[in-house]
Amino acid sequence: MLQAIFQHVSLQTLMWAIPGLPLLGATVNGLRSLVNARLHRHGSHFLTSLIACGMPILAFLATVICFVTLAGFPEASAVTGALFKWAVFKDLTIPVELKLDQLSLIMTMVVTGVGSLIHIYSMGYMGHDEGYTRYFTYLNLFLFFMLMLVLGSNLILLFVGWEGVGLCSYLLIGFWFEDPDKAAAGKKAFVVNRIGDAGFLLGMFLLYKTLVAAGGAADGDYFSFETIRLNAATLIPVATPICLFLFLGACGKSAQIPLYVWLPDAMAGPTPVSALIHAATMVTAGVYMVCRLSFLYTLAPF
Repeated sequence: MLQAIFQHVSLQTLMWAIPGLPLLGATVNGLRSLVNARLHRHGSHFLTSLIACGMPILAFLATVICFVTLAGFPEASAVTGALFKWAVFKDLTIPVELKLDQLSLIMTMVVTGVGSLIHIYSMGYMGHDEGYTRYFTYLNLFLFFMLMLVLGSNLILLFVGWEGVGLCSYLLIGFWFEDPDKAAAGKKAFVVNRIGDAGFLLGMFLLYKTLVAAGGAADGDYFSFETIRLNAATLIPVATPICLFLFLGACGKSAQIPLYVWLPDAMAGPTPVSALIHAATMVTAGVYMVCRLSFLYTLAPF
């Protein structure tokens, strides 16, 4: 069966389809929501549900195919190669490419699998709501950013997903923004997460400055996880502050002390949002980041 599938589509294409499908769903439903709002009409719930739930389910199936394909190899990993280069400076290149390995495969299975079930449950839970299409647009967009966080092959793409899930968390917690309390809860989550993200940025800047001074990447891809791993010895003198700054970001995203204060208020959003974001996926982003950079954290025993 796998041979039949790969006669028509490559493994790299399937890897791009995993985050691409939820993004497609968010784009289509987002445009439909805008058009319906402009024309003052109610869109078809059936079509919204078909698009919004179909895309995560297809992404989950693509993940399962990738999982089965890579499971037979001792080093279960695959890299797509750069889809394009996001930025090219004198001494810095930022390629947009994805990486599947044992860690990201497990997380991707959870995000797409649990995400698909929560999308299906949301069909009944939100069926009465006038913002039905808008809700599923945000939910699909969240899945896209969460998958970019997990699958990105470098720290910049992880940070794009990191910021994206923070944005979607704000949109979903404050989904019923007509209620001042719910709108305030969304803003609180957004602001507290930005405090942690400031620490994350400082850690990235320090890491970049140290690697550039050591000339650790001939191709300028200083934020690649592979580059960071290969130059880990160079980072030993600054490993502790880098890890502490990055961990501050993890505290914000995963609601750890002292940046946990946004999480109780986050229950103001629809219940499926709490199940997806604040129980299964986004609050594990900090744990995932520490695991992904575990080779760096072993250099900072403090």
